[in-house]
Amino acid sequence: MTQTINNKPYDLEERTFKFAHRVREYVKKLPRTMTNIEYGKQLTRSSGSQAANYIEANESLSKKDFVLRVKICKKETKESRLWLRLTEPSSENAKEQEDLISESLELMKIFGSIVEKSK
Repeated sequence: MTQTINNKPYDLEERTFKFAHRVREYVKKLPRTMTNIEYGKQLTRSSGSQAANYIEANESLSKKDFVLRVKICKKETKESRLWLRLTEPSSENAKEQEDLISESLELMKIFGSIVEKSK
């Protein structure tokens, strides 16, 4: 679903893809502790799931299916935020953790807004 914001194309599919990609790169750089490995796996899954479900939403056959998929996107993004907060990055990766948490919050707000406007 491409929209125009401030005369610039805005592609939420691309934004969710980039979030999942950034998360993957973040996880690769985490210190290899037992908890980071487990949290990293969960984080990778949930971030990829929010991107995949947004693609599914755009391909939905009904409004009801669209809203359900976007709700799943919000849920998976919220879960990603939890795993991001639980990971323990190296000092070099702490800024990326903060940035990803901020991006997850923005995505959650966007998905929530889409659900509200779809009612």
